[in-house]
Amino acid sequence: MKPKIMGTKRGMTQRFDEQGNVVVCTVIHAEPNVITQIKTIEKDGYNALQLGYGEVITKDPRTIEKRFSNPLLGHYKKAGVSPRRHLAETRVDSTEEFEVGQVLSVSALESYSHVDVSGVSKGKGYQGVIKRHNFAGGPAAHGSGFHRHGGSTGMRSTPGRCLPGQKKAGHMGAERVTVQNIRVLVIDEGRNLIIVKGAIPGPNGGLVSVFPAKKKKMKG
Repeated sequence: MKPKIMGTKRGMTQRFDEQGNVVVCTVIHAEPNVITQIKTIEKDGYNALQLGYGEVITKDPRTIEKRFSNPLLGHYKKAGVSPRRHLAETRVDSTEEFEVGQVLSVSALESYSHVDVSGVSKGKGYQGVIKRHNFAGGPAAHGSGFHRHGGSTGMRSTPGRCLPGQKKAGHMGAERVTVQNIRVLVIDEGRNLIIVKGAIPGPNGGLVSVFPAKKKKMKG
């Protein structure tokens, strides 16, 4: 199991393939992730890497200490790593080839033709059943009074209540979403860029995680 790499969604663009067809793609900027902690089976019960992403850059370096709690500053100091904005843990099969302070760049994904990308989707606020659950709604004729409602949700006197789990209006979006089997078009190690085919969750500037596709094999 290879570690995932955190990055920032920069936006969408388009490229042309060998046949001249337009391919819609998304640009992910993933500056090198640094290992801040290694967890092993002997000590923690499982193998995992804790990665830090997003180095904090300020005009006055003295203000960095005001942006983090003392325990977190001590954690970074113990690892010998400058503070990062984001921390994430990823499982690995073995930790022998990794060490604290090691940097993981986009080159770790060069041998994979497809990746999975996860992120927090855009928040839509409170939405009705038509937008949230694709309900058809009622007739658009005059006087019906039933256009964009959810309809009846109750029953008769038996059981005399609404059953739980029904599709109703409520909060939409702002959820962890993973898109699988996205084809990798370009990996630019010099500019720390990953260009993938299609759309990925989240807004521009949002944090995403990129990791090898679980349902696809490596190149070759």
